[in-house]
Amino acid sequence: MSPTRSQAQRDAVTVEIAFAVVTGALAGVLAFLICAAPVLWDVLPASWRGSWLMAAALIGGAAFVHRVVRVLWRWRQPSQPGRTSPDS
Repeated sequence: MSPTRSQAQRDAVTVEIAFAVVTGALAGVLAFLICAAPVLWDVLPASWRGSWLMAAALIGGAAFVHRVVRVLWRWRQPSQPGRTSPDS
């Protein structure tokens, strides 16, 4: 059985998850707005707008997931010799 975590360790996990979700949401919204810009500026033909917005939503969702996974994965990597880490 693993030892229980201290309150400081639990708080650090909570902060890291919140940071990952907030920055992921910002990345997703930014990616969506960049991809949806032609629709928002009324540049595309009407027949393309629905599928273009769907593609923009998928890209925004992928950007969100990518950012969250990258932040949490990088945070959980073990320390490497010669590199500073949050737990040193």
